[in-house]
Parts: sequence; structure tokens; C-alpha cells
Amino acid sequence: MAQNTAFVIAGAGLAGAKAAETLRAEGFEGPVVLLGDEQERPYERPPLSKGYLLGTAEREKAYVHPAGWYAEHDVELRLGNAVTALDPAGHEVALADGSRLGYAKLLLATGSTPRPLPVPGANLDGVHYLRRLADSDRLKDVFRSAARIVVIGAGWIGLETTAAARAAGVAVTVLEAAELPLLKVLGREAAEVFAALHTEHGVDLRCGTRITEITGSGGAADGVRLTDGTRIAADAVIVGVGITPNTEAAAAAGLRVDDGVVVDERLRSSAPDIHAAGDVARAYHPVLERHLRVEHWANALNQPQTAARAMLGQDVRYDRLPYFFTDQYDLGMEYTGYVAPDGYDRVVFRGDTKTREFVAFWLSGGRVLAGMNVNVWDVTDRIKELVASGRPVDPERLADPDVPLGELLS
Repeated sequence: MAQNTAFVIAGAGLAGAKAAETLRAEGFEGPVVLLGDEQERPYERPPLSKGYLLGTAEREKAYVHPAGWYAEHDVELRLGNAVTALDPAGHEVALADGSRLGYAKLLLATGSTPRPLPVPGANLDGVHYLRRLADSDRLKDVFRSAARIVVIGAGWIGLETTAAARAAGVAVTVLEAAELPLLKVLGREAAEVFAALHTEHGVDLRCGTRITEITGSGGAADGVRLTDGTRIAADAVIVGVGITPNTEAAAAAGLRVDDGVVVDERLRSSAPDIHAAGDVARAYHPVLERHLRVEHWANALNQPQTAARAMLGQDVRYDRLPYFFTDQYDLGMEYTGYVAPDGYDRVVFRGDTKTREFVAFWLSGGRVLAGMNVNVWDVTDRIKELVASGRPVDPERLADPDVPLGELLS
């Protein structure tokens, strides 16, 4: 391989795989090298806390491409050999095995790492995080053997893992520092829906709690102690307190980093010929007019396609609205748009929150900033249109299920 001719992708997850796929689909015939730190070929993460963890989806469904796809499309997939350092001036990356690799263009799709719990006992056996396929495999074993577990953190991963554990018949205590689960993400009105959902399914939900330590015996976790001295016994502990973007190499190389690798609407970083996409990228959104780092599947799926086209010199920009989804028990939800904490002045509900069949809209100055449909389907496109229009809407008509959402745009 000639030096400095390859398009190199650092990170062999969904984002990296979709970038490689797009390069080939767009007709790029040069070398493509996809580098990952795991031994697994690229896979998607939602099944890890949803179908695969529940046992309703096969492992193979998680992979982005069939095993033979990379060779068939002349993509050099190097597993277990992560990028450890960048040399923007020399157009090279250093790899974990000590070798160096030149690039013409480089895409950082290095993702993120679960944030560790900073308390004594956090490194005991039986303390689990969920980020990789192997983590999901271990949790499936836990659900088969454990009678009771503690989940620390009531974010999306914590709640989805809780739902899977309850489906397996495991008793679950969820500990959350905030007043409600998902409070920072959804606000009080919608967060109360998820609190009620889990309580109704037998979860011991304890909000406003703080952890002082994970207790253990024989080197294994056996409970969690709270600041008030209460100890909650557990056969295993699952931690889901957020993730941190993997920006170490980018920061050390002098790239602009601020809660992610800072990139423009074309996913270009502050260094020539280096782009970033997925969890690690804090990208300027031309519709929302701000930089955002989005940690959800749809972003990892779609953003690298724009990055790959930009790497090829095409005049593109990433302007898709943020989107994410969850499945918990009998609740299915899709969320479209973006609203900062305390960035809205009212929430309008269309439907019945008690039966959990509704659409919620976050408004500011009469404009719809985001919408969340719960057990109501085929409305996502209309929600996108409402958000993207930037036009004020009548809240009373917005709340009326008899008024088609499309009429609000006319």
C-alpha cells in the first residue's frame, strides 16, 4: 500500500462501518483501512440493551455487515489494533501494535467509553457496564443466575437494562441521583411517565439517592451503600452513569476538543484532512445553529455517510435532526429534535399519558423544538417537519388528536 493514499477510519463500530460502506458506494477505489480495538467486526449497539439482551434477537442481527462484506468490498478490516496517536502534520496514525499508517484522509469514529463510578468497590467482580457485545453476554448470564440486582443510573441504558432484567424475572433496585429518571433529558412532565412505567413493573425506583460505596465479599460485589447508611444487597451491580467521548488521541495531537472532537457541518475537524463522526464528534448543526454531540444510534448510522462524502470532496452538510428510540416493557418510543435542559417553556401532550399512548411536544415561544411519540406510530416525519419549520403553532390545536399534524404546517 502506498503511503498517504489510504482513507483510514479509526473506530470499527457502526459509524466506521457505514463510512467505509459509503466510500465504496460513492465510487472511491483507493485503499480503505478500518481500525478497531475489539476483536468483533463492526456491530450496532442498540441490540445490546434491547433485543439481544432480552433474548429476542440473534447475535448475528447486531452486526453491521456479513462477515465476508469487508473482503468483498476491498475494505481492510484490522481488529484488535486501535489508533493510539495522530500525527496531523505527517498524515500518519500510530497503532497499538507499534506500527504507523499513512493516510490521505482520516475519519475519527472512536466512539465513547462508559464513565466509571468514582466510589470504593467499583472495581469488584460483579460490577458491570454495558457498552460491548461481551458486556451484553455477561449480563445475560447474570440475569440467568441472579435473584436481585442494583442498577446505578436511570438513563436510557440503565432503564433498558432494568426492563430486560425484569423480563428475566430478576428483582431490580434502580438508584438515581436526580429526582426522576431521565429528568435532564426529558424534563419533569415526560420523566414522570418513565418513573411510573418502571414502578408498575415492580422496580424499586429510588431517586434522589447518592452512593458511597459498592460493598463486597470475597472480591465480588454484594451490595451498594447509600449516603444515609442504607445498604442494598445485590447479586450484581450494573452501572450506567453516562459515557465519555474517546478524544485522547485527538486532544494530544492538538485538534480542537470540547466535549468531543469539534467539527463543522461537513464533519471537518480543526486539522486538515481529519473528519469525525458518531459519539466522538461535537458537530455544528446548521438547522439548530449550535454544536451538538449526539450519543444515539441514528447519529452513528447517518453522520458518517456525510463525513465520507465530505472526505471525497463533495459539498455536503449534516443537517438531520437528532433522533433516538427506546423499547421498555410494552412502551415503544421515538424522539425527534433537540431541546436543552430548561430550554423550553411548555410541554404539550396529544393523547393519554396514563395509557401511555401519546405524543409530547416541547415548545419555546410557540415553536416546536422536539417531539416524542409513545406507542403512537407513523408521525415521526410530521414531527420533523414541525421542528424544522421553525414556525409557531397553536398549542390547543397541537394537543387535539383530531387535528392532523400536517394542518399545523399550513
